[in-house]
Amino acid sequence: MQATADSTKMDCVWSNWKSQAIDLLYWRDIKQTGIVFGSFLLLLFSLTQFSVVSVVAYLALAALSATISFRIYKSVLQAVQKTDEGHPFKTYLELEITLSQEQIQKYTACLQFYVNSTLQELRRLFLVQDLVDSLKFAVLMWLLTYVGALFNGLTLLLMAVVSMFTLPVVYVKHQAQIDQYLGLVRTHINAVVAKIQTKIPGAKRHAE
Repeated sequence: MQATADSTKMDCVWSNWKSQAIDLLYWRDIKQTGIVFGSFLLLLFSLTQFSVVSVVAYLALAALSATISFRIYKSVLQAVQKTDEGHPFKTYLELEITLSQEQIQKYTACLQFYVNSTLQELRRLFLVQDLVDSLKFAVLMWLLTYVGALFNGLTLLLMAVVSMFTLPVVYVKHQAQIDQYLGLVRTHINAVVAKIQTKIPGAKRHAE
């Protein structure tokens, strides 16, 4: 019963995160998505110009400058107006931010599940459990060698972030046309894979 309850809680947490991510990527709250998107872009552009240590240090200094300035401003304002409002960040200082043992176990179990799934999939691909799938993976790695020669990791990450926040909206607006082209590409790929399977002895055929 306890395992079932933990699984249900994990599914609820995952569903909540997934729903929030979808809302962000589809720009359902323009202000919130703009802040998140802008923050990611600013961070990645900063990393292209400075080291990780410098970016972290500058961000920390900027945050401290803002909080210290606001604290001094509120203190002077309270002294002039002779009010006793207290610490301006009192509400945030009293917030509970520690993780409970239950939360740590929940997130650890979730991480363990994804790590195990990834390791099992990699083992299946590298040990050629399915020849066609391993060949597809080899082709993907071969293509990535060319991508890696053209772009560094930060550039790829920047492109990925921009794509995440733009492609879903574009797809929604032009879904019919995109589905049509994707269908043609998938049909062509399936035809090529089928030809390869017929020429490779022992290759398992998939029903596409």
